[in-house]
Amino acid sequence: MTLAGFAETPEPPYYAVIFTSKLKATDSGYASMLEAMLKIAVEQPGFISREAVRGPDGFGIHVIYYKDEAAILAWRQHERHAAAQKIGKERWYEHYEMRVAKVERAYSGPEGRS
Repeated sequence: MTLAGFAETPEPPYYAVIFTSKLKATDSGYASMLEAMLKIAVEQPGFISREAVRGPDGFGIHVIYYKDEAAILAWRQHERHAAAQKIGKERWYEHYEMRVAKVERAYSGPEGRS
């Protein structure tokens, strides 16, 4: 069972791209660009799912799950995504951190691992 807001993921291994960001005070157009990128991202080969939260202070975390590193690289190099990244750096992000991790184990709960 997957609860609202939680990503559905396969049995490991798979990959997670963790994008943590702080939006500038003026984020005009960010929401519409995010929506457009999500529509494209879910259609990309190797995309699994995503989880995201953003607080009222502009701090947010997006975790995007992919089948493999090739899928991550393909998304990074996608023409429209590359253009959105450039705009984000110039206009929307005060700061961001990008991390890529291989998920080797996963548990859910409250019962946790058995």
